Amino acid sequence: MRADELANVRGLQLFRDMDDARFADLMRAAYLQTFPPHVQLIQEGDRADFLFIVTEGCVELFAAWNGHEITMMMVEPGGTFILAAVLKDAVHLMSARTAVKSRILMIPAEAVRGAFERDDAFSRSIVLELADCYRGMVKAQKDLKLRSGVERLAARLLRYDREHGGTGTFSLPHDKRTLAALLGMTPENLSRAFATLRPYGVEADGPNVVLSSVADLQRLAKPNPLIDDKAV
Repeated sequence: MRADELANVRGLQLFRDMDDARFADLMRAAYLQTFPPHVQLIQEGDRADFLFIVTEGCVELFAAWNGHEITMMMVEPGGTFILAAVLKDAVHLMSARTAVKSRILMIPAEAVRGAFERDDAFSRSIVLELADCYRGMVKAQKDLKLRSGVERLAARLLRYDREHGGTGTFSLPHDKRTLAALLGMTPENLSRAFATLRPYGVEADGPNVVLSSVADLQRLAKPNPLIDDKAV
């Protein structure tokens, strides 16, 4: 890796407090590679050979069973996958593919486990990363089980609006097939949910969304930081 690439990697929360020599050892075993969109990186059921860290782009984690496929989550820059399988030397419970052109850091699983045992700061960062992943999954389950499909879409649109500065105008970060899968809906149900939200000031033209009555949408969605806030 080039010096600027190493500096960017070093700035990631996972490595920030790591011993310099051990960080250098870990990076000597690592690969930084760019992948085009829609490339499958791992297959559920295969043993974890690498820890993957997204440095640019976005990766979709998904699972399939009996002819059905669901999107589990989207991993954005700075996010890891699939850390638990790497630490346990276990098989992947999800598959992964690039959603867009993405730059991925790949660290051999054995090297990650060795650094986890030898570097206390790295171990603490690993535990915090796993804690964030667990809490994210709990929030996703609460969203799925406590809200209707229309309420889930309303809450997600409000979150996207906040992430884009709260202007009431933004573009969806994912295509509608992916958004439907993230919300536990079929594309047809997603279309019906958007139609249901029109009286609440939601206008969607392809990926472009306008929220003309945020207060009405909030009364429907009832945003809750214990479900919707990434930082909690």
